[in-house]
Amino acid sequence: MKLRYFTSVFLIATLVGCNDDDNSPYMYDDMMDDDMMSVDFSGTYSQEDHLGRPGINTTLSYDMDGQPSIKDAHNMTIPSEMTAMFQAGFQARLEQYHDVYALKLGLDPADVNYENNILGLDAATLTTVLSADVLEVAPDLPTTYFDPGTDFDNDGRILVPDGDEVALTGRRPSDDIIDVSLILFFGGMEGDRFSGQDLDDDGVADLPRLTSDGVSLTADISTTFPYLGAPE
Repeated sequence: MKLRYFTSVFLIATLVGCNDDDNSPYMYDDMMDDDMMSVDFSGTYSQEDHLGRPGINTTLSYDMDGQPSIKDAHNMTIPSEMTAMFQAGFQARLEQYHDVYALKLGLDPADVNYENNILGLDAATLTTVLSADVLEVAPDLPTTYFDPGTDFDNDGRILVPDGDEVALTGRRPSDDIIDVSLILFFGGMEGDRFSGQDLDDDGVADLPRLTSDGVSLTADISTTFPYLGAPE
């Protein structure tokens, strides 16, 4: 898998300023004409949110009643500190999902665990990558959330790593990010571990469908900015 990238962080400008006169964010500058105004950026500011990979914090953070919000804490943490603070919790949450589905299937949770995914990542490595919740870019590779490439080794399994796949090097408007994330969580080594399989051919799914949200892209994609077509 090719994962040579630079990290690019986009912080949402949702800043909270502490000032004695919060109701008056503008001030006149004595050096300017009376008709001109400038924004007053004085005060103390804090990060309230950040823009990363869609759905990761929502899916892998776990808020408990009466406890401080983990999701909010993750949003307010700078990327360089995210892995140390959240990786262990993300991994525990990922394993808990498998325990829940084991119970739903009437199986022992000890027998249904996370399986290394289509990128060859174990649970610790995957949650280490995802806990630093930022979008990456790779200047010398195609921009994509996941591109399986071709069946490079001719084994008939396009989702199984074979050397020409590209992952987590950015995001295209056409990328189905939620489905890719679900496949990384629940798809196992071939990407289809929990895909609603009918194991006994009775017409009823015996396994849950966890590798897709069932929502496809219907908007028109353009090659020029802003890329997406008019709302439908």
